[in-house]
Amino acid sequence: MVKYVNAEALEELIASSSVPVFCDFWASWCGPCRMLAPVFEEISDKYEGEAVFVKIDIDEEDSEAAAIKYGITSIPNVIAFKGGKPVDNSLGFVPEAMLVAFVEKNL
Repeated sequence: MVKYVNAEALEELIASSSVPVFCDFWASWCGPCRMLAPVFEEISDKYEGEAVFVKIDIDEEDSEAAAIKYGITSIPNVIAFKGGKPVDNSLGFVPEAMLVAFVEKNL
């Protein structure tokens, strides 16, 4: 299950999570973001308990700080966090098999 978070909640989550956190930086006006959303949701169900999946809308006022902090210049951009730090990212829309491979590589 995907949770929607703001910058503060994201920072708290990645600092305290004992499992990898995958964060989808997105915006409602972004076509590729809307295409990725159901794929991200499906994968989050598949890996429930093994990782945490969250989304952060870069256009929300309380979320811009996270986009700036992590250098988000294009979306969708899924960042994998481990041990409180970003370790990898997947940029743009990717098919399910590629996103699964990205998640498995970062578990």
